[in-house]
Amino acid sequence: MTGAEAAIPGFLGAVVGGHLCFRFPRVCEGVRWLCRSARRLPCGITMRFRLSPVSGSGLVLCCVLLGAVKSYALELNLKDLKGTCLFAKWEMNFTISYETTTNKTYKTVTISEPHNVTYNGSSCGDDRSGAKIAVQFGSAVSWNVTFTKDASHYFIDNISISYNTSDNTTFPGAAHKGSVDVISAQRFKIPLNDIFRCNSLLTVTKDSVVQNYWDVHLQAFVENGTLSKKEFVCEEDRPVTTAAPSIHTTVPSTTTPTPTPTAPPNPKVGNYSVSNGNATCLLATMGLQLNLTEEKAPFIFNINPSTTNFTGSCHPQTAQLRLNNSQIKYLDFIFAVKSENRFYLKEVNVSMYMANGSVFSVANNNLSFWDAPLGSSYMCNKEQVVTVSRTFQINTFNLKVQPFNVTKGKYSTAQDCSADEDNFLVPIAVGAALAGVLALVLLVYFIGLKRHHTGYEQF
Repeated sequence: MTGAEAAIPGFLGAVVGGHLCFRFPRVCEGVRWLCRSARRLPCGITMRFRLSPVSGSGLVLCCVLLGAVKSYALELNLKDLKGTCLFAKWEMNFTISYETTTNKTYKTVTISEPHNVTYNGSSCGDDRSGAKIAVQFGSAVSWNVTFTKDASHYFIDNISISYNTSDNTTFPGAAHKGSVDVISAQRFKIPLNDIFRCNSLLTVTKDSVVQNYWDVHLQAFVENGTLSKKEFVCEEDRPVTTAAPSIHTTVPSTTTPTPTPTAPPNPKVGNYSVSNGNATCLLATMGLQLNLTEEKAPFIFNINPSTTNFTGSCHPQTAQLRLNNSQIKYLDFIFAVKSENRFYLKEVNVSMYMANGSVFSVANNNLSFWDAPLGSSYMCNKEQVVTVSRTFQINTFNLKVQPFNVTKGKYSTAQDCSADEDNFLVPIAVGAALAGVLALVLLVYFIGLKRHHTGYEQF
């Protein structure tokens, strides 16, 4: 067995059985080893290293960076004499756009792999001062989030990013050199002593910075040094289900009446697009509500555009728009050309994660919705229902779609769904008018015939 050890008094860390472990000094007596399962090392190799404690502080900072083993999760566990006082585990990336010296064009840098990360300045906070998570991505970029609390809640107050465009490695060719601070006020409220959990994608956009977070587990101002088992789940992770209304009756009954589900709120309208090279080839604007009736209780789910990813492809005869998020593995809308001059929605494929851990999937490639001429868009502001199967349908709101012949990234003249109704009513109106004319002709004929017959009798 080989080993390497630096004899510096303080904390002891070791790889034991292929796992990275830390042992704390007597200030945290009772906490013997803290191990995080990581990529196992080859047999027969042991690594030891000692870290000096923070001078004058009873805090122990244990920051396990999973990025070192090809995982991009960050985990921070701040401890005091009682135990854990601030815990956070999350995944993140963010993009920063900056102007370059090349014809004043803009370039985007993505910070996604957390190498060279430090946590200097992170603190637990107390009744007089707020808590803070501070992360430094090398010397060019730093990220901070601050927390405060009251008697019953703690708050995510501000999320800030500071970056220095003078760093030529991170920001090559930057036209303007210097430090930039981007602060986004949040004031997001979480019940005190609850751990916040959000697996969905959360996006914060401010100025030239786009921040993405997911798989977040967080608890600030931990009481008594022990993480809570009670979760406060973000809205994006909560499925929208119908609520059973209260039923009041004055007559005793041996059977329970089936409750009528209340209508959920209309979904938010999202804007989706697909590009082919540098040109936009598909545009879609719509609010989407998924209705599944396979279960005993109907499952109704509104798609949140801000947490939904979209992609797709464009071809001469077909076009595809694919949506996905933490609950939808994929939702495909496939359009096709017919008669060489019209398009329509031909196919829908969906696969969803259910609350019980199962996966619901259905497909239908024999649909005929949203029919319009090529070179135009299809629009319908009222609610429409796309029936995919006996147990699954999609309700659309404020729909506008153009899967072919998009020019300059803009919608062409729209064919409104009300025109379909007008086209349906026109033959009915014409038929009714012809029937009226025929009835009038017959009436005149019979009146004339009667008068003619009366004249014969008088003669």
